[in-house]
Amino acid sequence: MRYTFVFLLVLTGFAGCGQGIAPIPPTSGTAIGAGVSTPTTASEMPAAPSVAAVPVAATSVAAAPSMPEDEPFRVPLADDSSGQPSMSKEPGEPNESNEPVRSAADSRDQNRSKEQEMSDKVVRSEEEWKQLLTPAQYYILREKGTERPFMNQFDRHFEPGVYACAACGQELFSSTTKFNSGCGWPAFYAAQAGERVQLTPDLTRGMVRTEVTCAACDSHLGHIFDDAPQTPTGQRYCINSVALKFLPAGRQDGRPTDAAPPPGSNASGETRPAME
Repeated sequence: MRYTFVFLLVLTGFAGCGQGIAPIPPTSGTAIGAGVSTPTTASEMPAAPSVAAVPVAATSVAAAPSMPEDEPFRVPLADDSSGQPSMSKEPGEPNESNEPVRSAADSRDQNRSKEQEMSDKVVRSEEEWKQLLTPAQYYILREKGTERPFMNQFDRHFEPGVYACAACGQELFSSTTKFNSGCGWPAFYAAQAGERVQLTPDLTRGMVRTEVTCAACDSHLGHIFDDAPQTPTGQRYCINSVALKFLPAGRQDGRPTDAAPPPGSNASGETRPAME
């Protein structure tokens, strides 16, 4: 009897373990403290948005052109104005642009020519010029004066040789370009080769003229006019005789000729100013 009672008690306990455990009912969010209830069933879960399939366009990849084995590889650079990508140049390739390429040697030659030009420039103070030049030469060369026409040293002078600047000695005109213009001053239709003289607009004395100066020492020589149609250039360099010194042809020492003072001048060579 006792064993039967224990058996029934054990059997009843097993039955209670299988049926007495009930599922925990869902609790709302308000009971927990949250503001939103949590769905527990699949029907209460919101449906996930359907993602439409995005069509991907098929891109065709063009086959790269074959490159010869001896062709160097070039990196494409930014597009130029023609719309085509420009290619990087290999060292030593010629420049295809219109701008000339100046080498380091050209730059050195250009600098050397500028230095040579600066070294050939004769710069002196006015006090030094007064000591080196006669009063007549200083008046013409440094004060831009004018000697009297027909009464000067080289108006009717036509010996072969070279006419140089009386201030610095730079050769300016050749006797082969000298002609008798009838103006009363030495006239030449061309200057020596190179930039031996400088031409500058001159608006003094109420006239429009072009002044001629020595490029080496900036001394005043005269003026140039376009009134000589009988000459090859049509030009007339009207130069003061006092501004020149003559070097005869064949003279080895380069010393100018010793000439008597021109008519109308005193022993010091001074002349009265006149219109050139």
